Amino acid sequence: MLDATDRQLIALLRTEARMPVAKLAAALGVTRATVRARLDRLVTSGIITGFTVTVRDVEPGGVRAVTLIEVDGRHAESVIRRLSGLPEIRALHTTNGRWDIVAEIEVPTLGDFDALLRTIRQFEGIANSETSILLAARKGG
Repeated sequence: MLDATDRQLIALLRTEARMPVAKLAAALGVTRATVRARLDRLVTSGIITGFTVTVRDVEPGGVRAVTLIEVDGRHAESVIRRLSGLPEIRALHTTNGRWDIVAEIEVPTLGDFDALLRTIRQFEGIANSETSILLAARKGG
């Protein structure tokens, strides 16, 4: 079970995954040994599964979007495999509700974006899709 200090530690790491232990300890008001012990426990228990690097957009004029995809039930795995093979798909999530798959897309230009959407919509098993272009990030991730 996570306590308030664990949650604060995770929040700090989300903003800067490489924050030094001493800085984490100072921010949390605990000792470095406490931070190390908590980090070890969170990693060992699988709550923290890794530390990541966030990068600024490589192409400042690039287009990022989220596409919601409805799949005919019997084609779900083949659609996921095909989407997974597209380099423009940054992340792929299965979900419940009206939409079956959420795809996070990043391409250099609107022309590339249009071409990718046309490609995706032609995949056998895709019944419907809805796409929203991401305008501004309000929180990293």
